[in-house]
Amino acid sequence: MRQKFRICKSKKKKTFNIKEFAVLDKDTKKVASSMLREDHFDLICDQDYDGETIARAAEAGCNELVETLRTPNLYPIEPYATKIAESMIDLSNGNEDRCVELFFDDCELFVAEVPMD
Repeated sequence: MRQKFRICKSKKKKTFNIKEFAVLDKDTKKVASSMLREDHFDLICDQDYDGETIARAAEAGCNELVETLRTPNLYPIEPYATKIAESMIDLSNGNEDRCVELFFDDCELFVAEVPMD
């Protein structure tokens, strides 16, 4: 599955927001990731977080922040969750409203050698 996460910090509202998008259309299966357009992605989750809660979890470390970010609706796998947490820590350090977007392709994640007897 090809997914992207848009992570936004709102200093005014003192919140963070994560939107999870995925490519769900089978017709785009053979489209190279670099050729995907915005309209190829469907929103599958929109999650808000209190800024103070995120700040406390970030101070405790990346693993604590990952646990805070995971909800029944948003539960990314560990490598993705860690990268999302690292990005949120970076966003926390700034004093302005900002967004970052992370793209993940599961095909790049699961490359393994299988011994043949």
